[in-house]
Amino acid sequence: MKFTALTAAALLAAAPAFAGGPDDDALVINGDVEMVSKADAPAHLDGALGDKVISGWHYRTNETQALELDDFDNPGMIFVDQALDQFEVVEGAAGKSCASCHEDIESFAGLTAEMPKVNEAGELVVMEDLVNTCRTERMEAEPWKWSGAEMQGMIAAIAHQSRGMPMNVAIDGPAQDYWEQGKEMYYTRYGQLELSCASCHEDNNGNYIRADHLSQGQINGFPTYRLKQAKLISKHNRFRGCIRDTRAETFAEGSDEFRALELYVASRGNGLSVETPAVRQ
Repeated sequence: MKFTALTAAALLAAAPAFAGGPDDDALVINGDVEMVSKADAPAHLDGALGDKVISGWHYRTNETQALELDDFDNPGMIFVDQALDQFEVVEGAAGKSCASCHEDIESFAGLTAEMPKVNEAGELVVMEDLVNTCRTERMEAEPWKWSGAEMQGMIAAIAHQSRGMPMNVAIDGPAQDYWEQGKEMYYTRYGQLELSCASCHEDNNGNYIRADHLSQGQINGFPTYRLKQAKLISKHNRFRGCIRDTRAETFAEGSDEFRALELYVASRGNGLSVETPAVRQ
């Protein structure tokens, strides 16, 4: 069957017949860490998601949800534990480890909740940039691959220190132009199927397209352990997958385009708790 924009529209149009929508369960981790998984929608969304932003956890099956309720059951925590060990490992010509400068990984509490952000040079940076800058400039070690296990494990461990804190990504001042770029990308239709991010995550969240239950596309739980791939998945890896599924040529992980898109998508979840590492199907 030849796929066209009409075919894609038909798939989405059929989705309401299988609508599920987010559930009303409460996300409480380890019995005492209560996540804000539904929050008042940020004003800058202008009602695009209604009055609430909702974590992707609410769209998953009961079995998948349960894995995130206890750190002993959460498969993503294995990679966090490995990164905590890596934090102490000396690498590179400078003879340093992460701990040589940062001492305690708990010092990163709050950082992920504000990322991405614009640095002093006016550049939009994401967590992968910060990690590799430390590795290459301070440790004089080799940079890590963007979606590699070491990189995403370390980012998950750093983000874990902010778990429960509300996302609060700045979109004004020096970040505004980048945010506008990301917003434009979010609403741009790509590929042979002519779908945008908004086509699924805004117009059809709560519905099904084939076997995929569409959420709002929030990224407050990334890096996320995805059962389908049995590993931690980066934000840019997921962006690539979505654009590829529209049958378009996609951008590279770490590209300026994906940095801007990350800023915009992260800001759509302002008010939701950092969940990292979340578990998704």
